[in-house]
Amino acid sequence: MRPDSAALRETMLHRIRIVMIHTTHPGNIGSAARAMKTMGLSRLFLVRPEHFPHADSTALASGAADLLDTAVVVDDLNEALQGVGWVVGTSARLRHIPWPRFDARQVAEQMMHECAAHDLDIAILFGREDRGLTNEELQLCHVHLEIPTNPDYSVLNVAAAMQVVCYEIRMAWLATLSPAQPAVVQMPLTHVEWDEPPVSQELMQQFYKHMEQAFRAVGFLDVEHPGPMLVRIQRLFQRVRLDRLEYNLLRGFFKDVLKMNNQRSDHQPSRQRES
Repeated sequence: MRPDSAALRETMLHRIRIVMIHTTHPGNIGSAARAMKTMGLSRLFLVRPEHFPHADSTALASGAADLLDTAVVVDDLNEALQGVGWVVGTSARLRHIPWPRFDARQVAEQMMHECAAHDLDIAILFGREDRGLTNEELQLCHVHLEIPTNPDYSVLNVAAAMQVVCYEIRMAWLATLSPAQPAVVQMPLTHVEWDEPPVSQELMQQFYKHMEQAFRAVGFLDVEHPGPMLVRIQRLFQRVRLDRLEYNLLRGFFKDVLKMNNQRSDHQPSRQRES
């Protein structure tokens, strides 16, 4: 990060988008807009909200109704992740297959580095009020964010959780204004200076589909239960984060695998029906 770059610091918060998925109660959207605006965030994405626009959203937004006016409403999460290079999922539940997990402060500090180092946006996913994010949605994330609440009463509604996260983002951003501040806490494999930028999330979704096709073509996957292996391989690539050249190299490999498999199929002699 270049601490003397005022223009860079001013754009950092604008690179962060808050994504709310299948929100049921319109008042939560308004409360979220208020939580965002108090901390300087302005980009709100809504994936298939049940009720929006709605009077309750406007009422609870109070002076932040302008964020509701500019909110981007989409039908699919992948649409909300277009142009995104780093995805954070908020979740309090432990998963069968563990994922990198950090608290809100660590993630916020890492966000500042991501904003400064790469020309891609960051998305923070907030799930449904009753059950949060699905396993499939969490698998799209590079890291999972958790808030270390009281274990005897760990219930946080979505607006309260968002306020905590937005506060930590603002504090991390304010820390970039002073060169005397200590360096950010490093997460594994994310602070390496690299010669090529990481690829966006929508390109990685194409990558995973291509990878699965190649694996199936050579019989690498368990036909009956391919899911666990695919999830673990996806977790590996989410953790490593491919740059543009690595991405193109592997996509070329998958293409050649499929081409060779098709050629082999074409040259196999057809069985003659016994008379």
